[in-house]
Amino acid sequence: METYKLDKSLLTDVDFDNMNWHDSFIYALTLGEKNELIFDIDYIFQWINPTRERNYFNFWVSPCTLVFENVYELKLDIEVSEPFEIEISDIQRDNPQKPKNVDYILRDIEYDWTIETNQGEITFKSVGYKQFVRQTPTLLDKQRIEIEKREGISFDKRMVIDK
Repeated sequence: METYKLDKSLLTDVDFDNMNWHDSFIYALTLGEKNELIFDIDYIFQWINPTRERNYFNFWVSPCTLVFENVYELKLDIEVSEPFEIEISDIQRDNPQKPKNVDYILRDIEYDWTIETNQGEITFKSVGYKQFVRQTPTLLDKQRIEIEKREGISFDKRMVIDK
């Protein structure tokens, strides 16, 4: 049985340039303590190209909790119709600047963030994020995990190595 070598179970804004959220499915989002914006997503770690024997893509996918920290100026401009789904197209960060509350948060740069989805966009200011990998990635022929196999919707911050 094939396994995916997970380098680490906690990804942060330091990893931003090596991450790609394209086609990551959003199951839920919530506002957390300390001005957090939290997403329950299926993150695609790797796309496996079709081969001569298999003429379709496969994907290494894991349920993750994506937490943006010190969020403000949050704007959601999303229109969802049937089926009731939100899928990320891209996440961008621009305009590095000094946070308004730099003395209290101990972070010296914040960004303007844009989460583009197939249904609209989410924009906000944030100092960065933490993405908690909750399960070892699974090889699938689709881009998301069945709800039962991912243990439902969760905003848990326990990582796969913590279990």
